[in-house]
Parts: sequence; structure tokens; C-alpha cells
Amino acid sequence: MLLRAYASGIFPMAERADSTEIFWVEPKRRGVLPLDGFHLPRSLAKTLKQQNLRFTADHAFADVLAGCAEPGPGRSETWINPLIAQAYLALHEQGRAHSIEAWTPTGELAGGLYGVRLGAAFFGESMFTRVRDASKCCLAALLARLRLGGFQLLDTQFLTSHLAGFGAIEITTREYRLQLAAAVAGSGDFFAGDDAGSGGPGFGPSGKRIVQLLSQTS
Repeated sequence: MLLRAYASGIFPMAERADSTEIFWVEPKRRGVLPLDGFHLPRSLAKTLKQQNLRFTADHAFADVLAGCAEPGPGRSETWINPLIAQAYLALHEQGRAHSIEAWTPTGELAGGLYGVRLGAAFFGESMFTRVRDASKCCLAALLARLRLGGFQLLDTQFLTSHLAGFGAIEITTREYRLQLAAAVAGSGDFFAGDDAGSGGPGFGPSGKRIVQLLSQTS
């Protein structure tokens, strides 16, 4: 049901973590982050080049999901209730939901994000950070991964000032549906470009390599 919902342009949310029900959302105007229009702030590029974080994919999905459900700055409540958590864990087991993790040099989870993949579309769901700029670095790592994998659409659901700083825009429902249909009919490889020498699938490019990839024009 979740996959059919995403393919139709709707997604679930809950009022609070203790809610026993979910509701379905279809924004009148949709936030998307064009893969060829990502803006990498100079300060973030500098952080990535310092190589203080290591990035993986799908190495700690449950931990990332739990981190996204934690209260954070400007977020005292979460929309991730047990029903939603169970559903995305099930999607992950089916290979449909993915996470990006950022790790400190001592092996601690610094931040992460997760979302759903359908064809060549990726639907970003939530992110969290425990170390300054870790979630922003994960977003950059995700963009590099989606570019390498031939994805066509990164759906951010809503447009926020935070995402606008990275190049996200707002489009009409009609335009979104056109982009969605084309992307869902396509094919994206979430693990394209992974560094086999570092351990195989899920070991993505380094911070320096991410900056290089995002600096290239399409």
C-alpha cells in the first residue's frame, strides 16, 4: 500500500509518536530538489573535504529511523509513530527503503537520513544530526549517490528554507505528477559507484569525492 501511495504522489504521517493512526498527505505544491541543481555551500564543501566523517548506505537503517524519531532542535514532537516505523522497516527489508549514515572517526553515528526508492525516484523522509552539519553532509552524500545511480527525481515533500539553501524548489501538483510518472517508470541504481575496495555495497564515496561529484556539471 505504501508503494502504491508513493507512486500516486501521497505519503503517510502521524500527529505524534504516540498516535495510533496515520493520515495521508498530498501537498498542493511539492518540494523537489533537482539533481542537476544542487547547491553545495562553500562551508559544507570545506567540512566534507576535511574527511572527518565516513559515509555508508543501509548499514544502520533502524538506528537512523530511531534517530529521526528523536526530539531535536526546533522539533519537540515527531510524526514517526510505531505504525510508520514498522512500515518503513518492512520496506527496508524488501530493499525499497534506504538510509545514508555519517560516522565519526571513532565509529559513532553522527547523523543520517532515510527515504523510499521507486524506479528512478527517491522520496526523502527525514534526517537527523548529532554532530554539527552531519545531516547536511548526508544530504550531499545522497545527491552524489543519486547522480551516480541515474535517478531522475528527489522528492523532498515540502519546501523549507533549509532545503531551499541547497537548491530545492516548489512545483505544482501537475508538474510533480509528470516528473513522478517519468521517474517511477525509470530505473535507478542506489548502490552505483560504491567503493568495493572499502567493503562492497553500501560504502560510498569519501567526502572529497562527494565534493568532486557535486561540482561536476551534467
